[in-house]
Amino acid sequence: MHSSNLEEDTKPLLIPVGGDESHYGIMSIQFNPADLKCKRPFHVEPSNIVSVNDTHRVTDEASAMNKRIHYYSKLTSPSDRALIAPDHVLPAPEEIYVYSPLGTAFKIDGCTDGYGKNSSVVTIFMIWNTMMGTSILSMPWGIKQAGFTTGLCLILLMGSLTLYCCYRVVKSRTMIPLIDTSNWEFPDVCKYYFGSFGQWSSLLFSMVSLVGAMVIYWVLMSNFLFNTGKFIYNYVHDINITDLVPGTNGSNRVICPGTANEDQRVNKSGLLPFVHNTTGFELFEEWWSKSRTVPFYLIVVVLPLLNLKSPSFFAKFNILGTVSVVYLVFLVTLKAAHLGFHLEFNWFTANEFFVPEFRTQFPQLTGVLTLAFFIHNCVITLLKNNKNQENNVRDLSIAYFLVGLTYLYVGLLIFAAFPSPPLSKECIEQNFLDNFPSDDIMSFVARLFLLFQMITVYPLLGYLARVQLLGHVFGNVYPSIFHVLVLNIAIVGLGVTMAIFYPNIGGIIRYSGATCGLAFVFVYPSLIYMISLHQSGQLTWSMLIVHIFIIILGLANLTAQFLL
Repeated sequence: MHSSNLEEDTKPLLIPVGGDESHYGIMSIQFNPADLKCKRPFHVEPSNIVSVNDTHRVTDEASAMNKRIHYYSKLTSPSDRALIAPDHVLPAPEEIYVYSPLGTAFKIDGCTDGYGKNSSVVTIFMIWNTMMGTSILSMPWGIKQAGFTTGLCLILLMGSLTLYCCYRVVKSRTMIPLIDTSNWEFPDVCKYYFGSFGQWSSLLFSMVSLVGAMVIYWVLMSNFLFNTGKFIYNYVHDINITDLVPGTNGSNRVICPGTANEDQRVNKSGLLPFVHNTTGFELFEEWWSKSRTVPFYLIVVVLPLLNLKSPSFFAKFNILGTVSVVYLVFLVTLKAAHLGFHLEFNWFTANEFFVPEFRTQFPQLTGVLTLAFFIHNCVITLLKNNKNQENNVRDLSIAYFLVGLTYLYVGLLIFAAFPSPPLSKECIEQNFLDNFPSDDIMSFVARLFLLFQMITVYPLLGYLARVQLLGHVFGNVYPSIFHVLVLNIAIVGLGVTMAIFYPNIGGIIRYSGATCGLAFVFVYPSLIYMISLHQSGQLTWSMLIVHIFIIILGLANLTAQFLL
């Protein structure tokens, strides 16, 4: 590698389009198209992305060249290829990671500009794995808010609509004439059409999705840590008590925690006769509270991880996300097999145990689904590494189908199996795991899996937020430990505040989903498509009406979240 770098340093960096290396154009300086393999307008030192103890694999000459190219890249926008860095100053492909705002990080195993090595199966799995997030836990609650039949239809419709908008994002680069856009991301496309407003607004909405995901993670981590600690304490101290929370009897107990708050405050002393060491139990209950103490305990573990320069170590645990989803599907299947189905169909009238098939709260589900199917701001990156670029649309469609199928399976099965009577369907919680007691073994394993997975993903989300915000504002993703610490404290503080005062993940998901989805799902893809058609003289009234209607749907989706 050292000798090749020295040889590359002797070659001209800039080559005119349409000519050989002996004829340099002043007005049309570009890279030779034959050399356009895996170029990026930035370079991350290997020591910062692998380990501080790793041996440097870039020579001093190449490092000096990189610093010059890195400086040049600051003089132009990322979409300008004139000063793009050559291959020899980039890290090796195995050292490059792509971080998704949905909480996933994966390695790039090869080139990412249309010369990728991933098969269609791998590409489909990557998209499925990236999209599958915390929304799956709120899917049964969302179906309950909309009604069983309405919820089924909305999942299918929102999946189709978001897929079409995602397709428009993928095709947005190819509709720009006379410019090589192979290295562009969707924010670059927004900047091309809308100028600096498009660039900064896309950054703003991307930060909303990131911070929203981090808040949801903090609320869920507090929940999972609380229930895990409660299970371990009861097991170690041989405490076997019957919860005051209303629920079913038997080995597959299902509870309705939303109706038990007042009873627990009044009759908490009723638990004490079942506890041998009442003083220790009361002390544990006081210092191990889901909303008052546990959110603060997480700070000790998570905040130091956020301040690491590079969290790439945690990307190695990305497989846990897949394991968690597979285990949730297994848990749902087993619970449904034991509980059976409990359904009653009434279109508009509710009764004591069932909800109608159509409910006016259905926009709450559309808000959740907007985030559940949200991958629009990183889909171009995911598809660039596909070996067969002509299959991008097909692979994206298959991935969306599998994601929708997973959501349908978990959401409908939990809703249908929820034991009504004796419990009402209204008891389905925003996190369906809350409907199982803390001493349920299968739920304990699920919470433990998810807790560890979220602790490893949270620093990746924080790193991406740091890259986007500090990188744009200061031109450096790690300007100083002070800047990073202030940003991390603000994000963690917001998560702690929400975990204390508004620990409703369904509400947080629908608000953040409808907000970031307004820009990336509904408005920008439709506007860009209409503008490109207008510029080419191909815009028809039917296309105009359809895409204006999509924008109106996005606005209505966001507005409805604040009216319900």
